[in-house]
Amino acid sequence: MKILQVMAGGKHGGAEMAFVDICIAMHEAGEDIEVVTRKNEVRVPLLKEAGVKVRTLPFGGAFDFLTRWKMKKIIEEVKPDIVQTWMSRATQKTPKWIETKTPKPYMTVARMGGYYPISKYKNVDYFVANTPDLKRHIEDMGIEPVRVRHINNFAPPVDREVTPVSREGLQTPEDAIVVVILARLHTNKAIDIAIDALPELPNVYLWIAGDGELKGELEAQAEKLDVLDRVRFLGWRTDREELLQAADICAVISRKEPFGNVFVQAWANKVPVIVSDSEGPSQFCRNGEDCIMIPKEDAQAFVRSVKTLSEDKVLQMKLVNTAHKRYLNEFTKEKTVQGFLDYYREILAKENLVNEDLRAA
Repeated sequence: MKILQVMAGGKHGGAEMAFVDICIAMHEAGEDIEVVTRKNEVRVPLLKEAGVKVRTLPFGGAFDFLTRWKMKKIIEEVKPDIVQTWMSRATQKTPKWIETKTPKPYMTVARMGGYYPISKYKNVDYFVANTPDLKRHIEDMGIEPVRVRHINNFAPPVDREVTPVSREGLQTPEDAIVVVILARLHTNKAIDIAIDALPELPNVYLWIAGDGELKGELEAQAEKLDVLDRVRFLGWRTDREELLQAADICAVISRKEPFGNVFVQAWANKVPVIVSDSEGPSQFCRNGEDCIMIPKEDAQAFVRSVKTLSEDKVLQMKLVNTAHKRYLNEFTKEKTVQGFLDYYREILAKENLVNEDLRAA
C-alpha cells in the first residue's frame, strides 16, 4: 500500500509532532510512505533521518495556486493508494481523485484533530478523528458514520535508556518539586494558570518547554508575581522523554484541548499528571485513577493538586501504575499504526481499489 502523508503545519506544535511520529511509525512498520510538508528546521530533518522521503511545498494562502498544482504532479508521480491530510491548509491544497483523474485512483483521508468547520474539508473522502467526541462532531456536520473512524494518538515507546535532563543545567535545586509543561505558548494552554499558582508553591519550579507569541507576556506575569526565578522558559524541545523523566509532575491544564498528546506521553514515561477537564483529557483521563483532574481556569485547584501529589507518594505510585497500563492497552505506537492501516484497507476494499498485493497483506 502506497501512502502519501500531507501537512502544512506551523513552526511548532503538538499536531505537528504527532504527524512526525505517525509518519516515522508507519515507515518503521514497513509501509511505503512519502511526505509532503512545509520546510521546517525540526520536522523535516527528523523525518529524513528516519528514512522517510520528504518533499516540501510552500502551502501558502488563498492565492497560492502553485502548491495545489504541484500536489497534483506529486500524486501523479507517487501513485498513492491513500493520501492522508493533516489540518485544513493541507486538505484544501490536496485534490480528490475525481478532480485529477490520474491514471491510478486514490482516496483522500483527513485526520481531524480539532473542532473545525466541515467547509474546510470538501476535498475529503474519509475522516479520522482522534477522540470519540471529534467523531461525533464530524458526523453532526453531515458526514456519514461509515466515513469516519476514531483512532487514538499514541506516545512513542520508551524503548531506550533515557538520561533525564540535568536539573543543575537548568538551575533547579535537586530537592525542588519540578512541574513540566510541554506546550505552545498560547492562551489555550493556560500556562498563565500555572504561573498564578507559583506564589503558593514555594518549593516548585516550573519548566515550560515550548515557544509562541505569549512568551513575553508570561515572563512579565512571572516577574510581577516575583516567581520568575523559579520559571524556566526552555523553548521548543524534542527531548520530551528526558524532560519528563527529570520532572516530578506533568501538567496539561489547557483551556481548550481537543486531545492532549502530552498526558499520554506522561503516562508512557511513568510521570504523574495533572490535567484540566478540557475536551480531550476529560474523554480519556479518570480522576484519582490515572491523573488528578481539575477544573479549567482554577489556579487554586492546581495548587492543591501539586501539594497533594508532592506529599502523597502512595497516590503517585497508584496514578503512575494505572496510567502506564492504560498507555499499554490503548495508546501504543503499534495499536495506532494498526488502526490506520486497517482503516485504509477497509476504505480501499469498499471502493473496489484493492490490488492483489493489498489482498495478500
